[in-house]
Amino acid sequence: MLPCNVIVQELDSGDIEVAAVNPMASMQAVENADLKGIAEEITVKLKAVIDGL
Repeated sequence: MLPCNVIVQELDSGDIEVAAVNPMASMQAVENADLKGIAEEITVKLKAVIDGL
């Protein structure tokens, strides 16, 4: 389930949209405490990158 996909697409309006799969949502299907911490860290980093665009 990790690494997470990042999607970049051009909308009909001409705007560019950047989105990422939420690692925490992906990890709900997997019961692994070690991966939960990594998923939380990746969630914070992906959000920071997208917010910085």
